[in-house]
Amino acid sequence: MVEFIAEVSSNHNGDLYRCLRFVEEAKRCGCDGVKFQLFKIDQLFAPEILKYSEEHRKRKEWELPVEFLPEISRKCKEVGIKFVCTPFYLDAVDELEPYVDAYKIASYELLWHELFKKCALTGKPVIVSTGMATLDEVKAAVDVLVENGCKDITILQCTSSYPTPPEQCNLSAIETMRNAIKVPEGVNLKFGWSDHSVNEGVILRAIHRWNAEMIEFHFDLDEKGEEYKFGHCWLPDRVKRLIKMVKDGFLADGNGIKAPQENEFEERNWRADPKDGLRPLKQTRIEWLKKFEK
Repeated sequence: MVEFIAEVSSNHNGDLYRCLRFVEEAKRCGCDGVKFQLFKIDQLFAPEILKYSEEHRKRKEWELPVEFLPEISRKCKEVGIKFVCTPFYLDAVDELEPYVDAYKIASYELLWHELFKKCALTGKPVIVSTGMATLDEVKAAVDVLVENGCKDITILQCTSSYPTPPEQCNLSAIETMRNAIKVPEGVNLKFGWSDHSVNEGVILRAIHRWNAEMIEFHFDLDEKGEEYKFGHCWLPDRVKRLIKMVKDGFLADGNGIKAPQENEFEERNWRADPKDGLRPLKQTRIEWLKKFEK
């Protein structure tokens, strides 16, 4: 079965109550995990960028307060959903360790192997987005995780474009990475898709053609999140329909035995009789007449 991770990103708007609503809504929609981001602007962008870019300085308003972590963790445990978070500075790994079920490393940090090492040393699962990356860059990142003891790794194909048109999703790269990246026995390596397309067709293709084992998508409650305006966020009712669609699709596989299904047995009696080609079978006709000729 596929894991669905709802990425809150900065749509929490710095409001603890809103954070907790995200947890509840993600669970209601059928998600397996909810993901936040822990960053500090002065440790995310270089000083020369912040000095001259008001746009980047304003992202300080998007920061998740560290003091929210215990309450988010408590709510996740209460409703029964995984708490995942992306650390964007090294100390964030330590700040998150008591609370999260898994770390997520973002595409933009893929080359920062020190962050990979620190996450791996916690022993927790690590999820990695691979937007903008080459295969060799992804392999190198996985090697760092494995060398530092990570036993549960999920690699997500991703296109770092917001939103991403379907023709730029390159879902077949999931299979390329699955075939090319090898890990030692005992390491659980999975592959999936980090979505910026907001397109059901893309999600279904990732799962049913390319065997994505995890789907991450950007999530907003009400079109009022800081990032909703960029066009890459899903809303709850649409997510709920999508997840039900996926789960129904898996239910439809059946057991593979070619035999009548339980709800077909009555209809079998109404097939054309091989003797005269008329419906229903002759025995059914006899029973039919008995009901009306008493």
